[in-house]
Amino acid sequence: MPLDTATQAGALTATLHYLVRGPERPVRYVGDPPPGVPAWNGVDDPREVRIEDGRGNESAFTLDQNGFALLKQPTAVRDFYDPDEVTRAYYPEIEQLLRETLGASRVFIFDNTVRNAAAGRREPVYHVHNDHTVNSAPRRVRDHLGDEAEELLKHRFGIVNVWRPIRGPVLKSPLALCDARSFTGADLIASDFVYPHMRGETSSVAFSPSHRWVYFSRMQPNEVVLIRVHDSANDGRARLSFHTAFENPLAPDDAPPRESIEVRALVFFPPGGTAAR
Repeated sequence: MPLDTATQAGALTATLHYLVRGPERPVRYVGDPPPGVPAWNGVDDPREVRIEDGRGNESAFTLDQNGFALLKQPTAVRDFYDPDEVTRAYYPEIEQLLRETLGASRVFIFDNTVRNAAAGRREPVYHVHNDHTVNSAPRRVRDHLGDEAEELLKHRFGIVNVWRPIRGPVLKSPLALCDARSFTGADLIASDFVYPHMRGETSSVAFSPSHRWVYFSRMQPNEVVLIRVHDSANDGRARLSFHTAFENPLAPDDAPPRESIEVRALVFFPPGGTAAR
């Protein structure tokens, strides 16, 4: 189903924060930067954009076509603020989901982030981005899988972000997702994230009027969004989709802060296989 037809009814307009492409490589320090160095040297580029509501046409969006998908996925987890329960109970759920949904032969979850600014947790990210680049994605495999990495990297692999509300419905700071059919790699800006113990690389994004944005209104805890962060297959399918939180103009003033968890996973596919949905 064409995106315009699928999502016209619930469209809204909101400000999304892109990055101005400049002469310097963007660098963000997580923690204290060196003396005299700014914590972030990027230049914000706020843009008013149209965001379609995919609610009611969820099945029209797929990882291979759009770079994201919404699924009904109940969970047995009672407390997402308990890291032990997340690791013990939630990780196996997500591993099984990705195996069954994507046809992955192996899944390795390497981190998660719980967001709830009102409770002192990390706040939503309000700049358009993708969590990795074509350079940092294989580096993740090498970082986590050591001696196995080079053999695994000979075959198709990817990184998937599994995003779930902890409480719903999500009214404040929902997630906007960019349709992979509406951008090219030229829109991406490789950016460094510098932690005290490591230096990572993510993609910021330069504005283009061709970008087509979608969100799923009033998401509930029994739903997840799969976001394709990277796919090594260069065969015509979507290789990534970028995303951002945004201030929802339809949210009431007393809407509670968004609570969510995202799990990031390496996914590996059988040699010669093309499975994905």
